[in-house]
Amino acid sequence: MTARYRGVFPVVPTTFDDAGGLDIRSQLRCVDFMIDAGSNGLCILANFSEQFLLSDDEREILTQAILKHVAGRVPVIVTTTHFGTRVCAERSRRAQDAGAAMVMVMPPYHGATLRASEERIYEFYAALSDAIDIPIMIQDAPMSGTTLSAAFLARMAKEIKQVSYFKIETAGAASKLRELIRLGGDAIEGPWDGEEAITLLPDLEAGATGAMTGGAYPDGIRRIVDAYAAGRREEAVAEYTRWLPLINYENRQGGILTAKALMKEGGIIACDAPRHPFPAMHPEVRAGLLETARRLDPLVLRWAR
Repeated sequence: MTARYRGVFPVVPTTFDDAGGLDIRSQLRCVDFMIDAGSNGLCILANFSEQFLLSDDEREILTQAILKHVAGRVPVIVTTTHFGTRVCAERSRRAQDAGAAMVMVMPPYHGATLRASEERIYEFYAALSDAIDIPIMIQDAPMSGTTLSAAFLARMAKEIKQVSYFKIETAGAASKLRELIRLGGDAIEGPWDGEEAITLLPDLEAGATGAMTGGAYPDGIRRIVDAYAAGRREEAVAEYTRWLPLINYENRQGGILTAKALMKEGGIIACDAPRHPFPAMHPEVRAGLLETARRLDPLVLRWAR
């Protein structure tokens, strides 16, 4: 199957003002930077967008504002995860109507203990597929606390029309990607890497065709992905080695707030704070992040200057 979407699709952070309200001006500057930095596409309202701190009305405001501003320059994936099948289907239809290229959805979960059976998960994604005409990306991540075997994912790809992309973020991602591709064949249109690109090179070697990373340095991630896709493996290895300290800093230290800290430092956004009760980045972590980034001279530190 020829993939409709491949390459680097970083997650867009959600920007707030000092009082915790949405900062749409910063939000749109953030999007412009990410496109200028070489993103092949974008993903909004993901966990790295602090989606768990947003109201339903704010989700709609952000979806409409960002998709209107992007205006087709790159495809945009909208995360529509919700425990309720009906709510998730309605979110997905609204995203499609607003111009989303794809929706990304975690399996239904709530809190530490509420999970759905494999049968209900199948029905959940089948209902989403019936509600929309754009691809569904299943986000297979530890946050859901749900085990999704490669065999089950491949079965859904073969049997549910719109299920065709998979963001694999579990331990041993490369092995799972290989098994998913082996079992699913042409039904696996998009086997993708995630988790801030910390396992990007092994995942590319396993067959990943897309990478959904943090949003601060798509120019750096493109160097790895483009070299590998062009068959220049040694160059890809060298670039991965070069950018890995910053990738590691995001994955293990700065986390969700990394992109905003770098964008604030570069003058792209006005405020890098999260919403309460999510903790702010420790000043020493921020200092270490900036020191690590400056060695690489990413566009995020120069774009607005």
